[in-house]
Amino acid sequence: MKDTLYRVTDQPISVEDVMAKVIRPEAGAVTNFIGTVREFTKGKRTLYLKYEAYPSMAEKQLARIGKEIQEKWPEARTAITHRIGRLDISEIAVVIAVSTPHRKDAYAANEYAIERIKQIVPIWKKEHYENGEEWIGDQLETVSYPSGKPEGEEFHD
Repeated sequence: MKDTLYRVTDQPISVEDVMAKVIRPEAGAVTNFIGTVREFTKGKRTLYLKYEAYPSMAEKQLARIGKEIQEKWPEARTAITHRIGRLDISEIAVVIAVSTPHRKDAYAANEYAIERIKQIVPIWKKEHYENGEEWIGDQLETVSYPSGKPEGEEFHD
């Protein structure tokens, strides 16, 4: 297993392991965001999700988010792990841990991280419903792709 702050994995995520990467004596606050698979989305019952990614680029983009956080909150330390593959209801898809000397910055940096993941990280999810399936491109809004993952997407360092 890679010991890195920014990971994409096909294995279950340990919240404690991600959090341990950011705990340090000078941090008075540690916030965790734990994204799980929910059962209902816009009135549709989800059976399971399947996440796919371009792992090496996704990890680079996660590191980019960490760098952006470091620039905005210089005393922050961030670790992010995102899971790919099939995930059932209530399984953990992503864990973001941020430590800072004070809680307000930890909360703000953690929220910033999840929003940036949705914007720039090449991870796609396919929702499998009772009556069909749908690829989710940009996680900020649902987009249907009849033939699979979005094509023509470009991701830059």
